[in-house]
Amino acid sequence: MEYISESTGGIALTDLALQAGLPNSTTHRLLMTLEQHGFVRQTGDLGLWVIASNAFIIGSSFLESRNLLALVHPILRRLMEESGETVNLAILDHSEFDAVIVDQVQCNALMRMSAPIGGKLPLHASGAGKAFIANLPEEQLIPLLSKKGLHAYTPYTLTTPSALKENLQQAKKQGFSYDDEEHALGLRCIGACIYDEHKEAFAAISISGPLSRITDDRVTELGAMVIKAAKEISREYGAIR
Repeated sequence: MEYISESTGGIALTDLALQAGLPNSTTHRLLMTLEQHGFVRQTGDLGLWVIASNAFIIGSSFLESRNLLALVHPILRRLMEESGETVNLAILDHSEFDAVIVDQVQCNALMRMSAPIGGKLPLHASGAGKAFIANLPEEQLIPLLSKKGLHAYTPYTLTTPSALKENLQQAKKQGFSYDDEEHALGLRCIGACIYDEHKEAFAAISISGPLSRITDDRVTELGAMVIKAAKEISREYGAIR
């Protein structure tokens, strides 16, 4: 599963067997067992193997084992109270090229952002997603974008590599990403990454709310809140000393 999760867009059986140092027949039997339990699945015309949904459940258990959810939830709640908006925690799904929501604290406003735990967010059109890819080197970003594509969710979605790269450069410069009605009309989202002791992004937090409340003059203010919270969590994992 580690070899599969590290592959970009999936891996062929023969390549997987070669990396694992196993015969093709043994590798195939192992894949069949993992597929039956929902940990891997085949995708596309080439039948490449990718991580499946049950692996996400195991991943969530791993996050709990690191006390991520227990550590982060009070910070999410405090950030919700400070901002007055829904706050999300997401991790990166390497096989599907999406950000996956693993925790959320909803605000009390009648009109608010709400998404299910396990819900997926596009990397190119969400606050959490763009936070993940903002710091990727170009040699990793371009293949990712070409495989996943830049689907237009709204008229404001950035659907060209040049426009997205310019947006990501701005996110990297200011320290937070910004989804301006790019995933859903009337919804804005501001995100920042959480880093581990190896200085690698393993999660992201974001503030989401309606355009009527996340106005242009609040974006910088909310961005500062997200950055502060993300740094606080990263510090707990040794990324900031």
